[in-house]
Amino acid sequence: MRHVLKYLLLWLMCHAIAATAAEVAPAAVRLATRIDALDVEHHWPAGVHVNWETGEPDGRQESGEGKHTHCSAFVAAAAKRLGLYILRPPQHGQILLANAQYDWLAAEGQRQGWHELQDASAAQHAANLGYFVVATYKNRHEQKPGHIAIVRPSDKSEQSIRAEGPQITQAGGKNHRSAALRVGFSGHPDAWNKAEVRYYAHDVDPIQLSENRR
Repeated sequence: MRHVLKYLLLWLMCHAIAATAAEVAPAAVRLATRIDALDVEHHWPAGVHVNWETGEPDGRQESGEGKHTHCSAFVAAAAKRLGLYILRPPQHGQILLANAQYDWLAAEGQRQGWHELQDASAAQHAANLGYFVVATYKNRHEQKPGHIAIVRPSDKSEQSIRAEGPQITQAGGKNHRSAALRVGFSGHPDAWNKAEVRYYAHDVDPIQLSENRR
């Protein structure tokens, strides 16, 4: 019965059309609290090598060209702390990890409990119900970085979601505890303007949301 209800909820999320955003469920509030406790605005800083799990600079030399950002490491760290798996070190290095996560979610995600959502509105509704939701974009140039972020609960209207996307938490060129997806993905204009972002949701064990887990 639990599996039937889960797939029914996912179906509703994928087909929901409403005038206003869904009410934020208590589980979603608890999930946002766990994500906010990672303090992304003061960890996973761009331009330095970090421990992918903690976001703390570790003094190691970055490899590769350009200013390195850590969107994918932050998402992987948050997922791990909630008992969820998304492609992460050591299975894949931090370089170009966001592009690899995009491919992994499409190819392997469903076997690992991830379900693709229809659009930005469905992603915001899923986050408001307490699902762990990611927004992912793959750069068309495979040797250039993509982007990935966590969709956070928000009571923003459907009109706002259509205009600027769901609300997200991200590491990146600029780290945001809370920002519209259009702002967070602004370094990749095609991601939003050409609707190239994909959204995936994973359910979260309520035990993982207990206040004493850090």
